[in-house]
Amino acid sequence: MALRIVRLGTPRAPGEGLRLGTVRRPPRGVPKAEFASRDYYDLWLPLLSPSPELMRDGQAAADAKAWADFTRRFKRQLATPEASQLLDLLAAMSMRTNLALGCYCEDEARCHRSVLRALLVERGAAIEAG
Repeated sequence: MALRIVRLGTPRAPGEGLRLGTVRRPPRGVPKAEFASRDYYDLWLPLLSPSPELMRDGQAAADAKAWADFTRRFKRQLATPEASQLLDLLAAMSMRTNLALGCYCEDEARCHRSVLRALLVERGAAIEAG
């Protein structure tokens, strides 16, 4: 059992399990009834996405210092009891079932899902390489 970190909208891996969307907004132009069938997500978890202002700052991060600032601020945002409990739950679930967690960004290294990956690893999540 493991948790995969994925790009939403990409084809699902065999046995991927429930796909969770950690995005602030649903995919544009896609009817809600088709989110899962078009490989976006089965369940929407906007609590694990950056605030709109923080997302803009992350997308505009032009260098390592700006990205580090985004990462620090996003981790602070995720330190709320609700977000922290949800991360703990996902880490625990990854030990018992297959899950996937994702965002729309093409490059995980410059996406908030890289921060989520690190926080889940800290919590002992079983993360599938890839």
